[in-house]
Amino acid sequence: METTVLRRRAFATGAAAVAVGALALAGLTGVASADPARDAAPTADRLSPGLLDAMRRDLGLDATQARARIADEHRAATVAAALERSLGADFAGARLSGAAVLTVSTTDRADVGRITAAGARAEVVAHSLGRLEAAQAAVDAVAREKAPKDVPSWYVDISGNRLVVNAAVPRAADRLLATAGVPRDLVRIERSDEQPRALADLRGGDAYYMNGSGRCSIGFPVKRGSQNGFVTAGHCGTAGVTTSGVNQQAQGTFQGSTFPGRDYAWVATNGNWTPRPLVNGYGNGDVTVTGSTQAVAGSSVCRSGSTTGWHCGTIQQHNSSVTYPEGTITGVTRTSVCAEPGDSGGSFISGSQAQGVTSGGSGNCSQGGTTYYQPVTPALSAYGLTLVTSGTPTDPPTTPPTEPGGTWAAGTSYAAGATVTYGGVGYRCLQGHTAQAGWQPPNVPALWQAV
Repeated sequence: METTVLRRRAFATGAAAVAVGALALAGLTGVASADPARDAAPTADRLSPGLLDAMRRDLGLDATQARARIADEHRAATVAAALERSLGADFAGARLSGAAVLTVSTTDRADVGRITAAGARAEVVAHSLGRLEAAQAAVDAVAREKAPKDVPSWYVDISGNRLVVNAAVPRAADRLLATAGVPRDLVRIERSDEQPRALADLRGGDAYYMNGSGRCSIGFPVKRGSQNGFVTAGHCGTAGVTTSGVNQQAQGTFQGSTFPGRDYAWVATNGNWTPRPLVNGYGNGDVTVTGSTQAVAGSSVCRSGSTTGWHCGTIQQHNSSVTYPEGTITGVTRTSVCAEPGDSGGSFISGSQAQGVTSGGSGNCSQGGTTYYQPVTPALSAYGLTLVTSGTPTDPPTTPPTEPGGTWAAGTSYAAGATVTYGGVGYRCLQGHTAQAGWQPPNVPALWQAV
């Protein structure tokens, strides 16, 4: 039995052969959630029409199939977490595939009976998850000192039982591994032309504005004691940056932010903003958040963002590492969901379970791409936050804030000296320009002056 280090376990996609419907917890020590009410299994009435429509479009599932898949994935996450705890250092990962089929890997053949008794397919492999994640951590440590050129990402591939290093130039991967002292028998190098970047021009779930100069999106509402707020992407702002809401009214201040390294932050809001356990459904019904159970890789996951709305895909690898121009980010989850600039900070959710906030990636929603999200649990732990769920007491409902309106409009050409109103305030144009989305008068003092 090898020594393990504290870490968040990685789950990844791959082949398997036993249906999740048969999964059981008999004989296992530990369960996935200590609070079943908080992380309740999703039910049909908790799934918004918008999420179901996105799963139909992106995953080819009708509403009945989508509901069944989400329920199966929730059961798989519970069993996988219990087996991870039960197997200890032998555990080598878990993955979903096919018709919601769970495979659990181990380095000890004696564990096979325990795995199959839980209803999962057992697979015996050479390397434990602990050993592969230790190799990944060694690469992460090198990358934190200096972000590697031509090596966009790396992650533990459970199905292949290797650390995969994606590289535009294989020699660059060789140099990175040599510096990290990682044995080559643990690694598979794959060629990749990805150019990941943080998705920061600046929209996402419910929009918010930073110091009047740009916008990102709320990830999930949170509480810290009696203080309300929300989590979002760290690259959206640093501690002390003030925010205003979608209605351009004062909202809050960044209390903590980490980027690069990780990509999370939290904003404390004023008393005018009430946290709700909801993800914006963009006119198709908001999604209720009931918990934050981490979905097994291979599970479906959907993202809400104001640039591209709802999009869905699957979780490819947890605990991935990716290099942006600003530096290397570790501990993010790699997905097949598309995203575009402006979706940054927005909510990733699987069924009714919060997963994380949009970080960055490559590609777009016309041709497809890869998107990474920062898992929500490390952000909550880092700042001592509590996720607002359907079981969290909140103030009485209020009307959600809306765009304030006025005579200003995106797409309109304004000459110097022209006047408009926005949010009940008059403004005079300082420089001729054609207004763009996000260039509302309060956000661009170089273009507009309040009168």
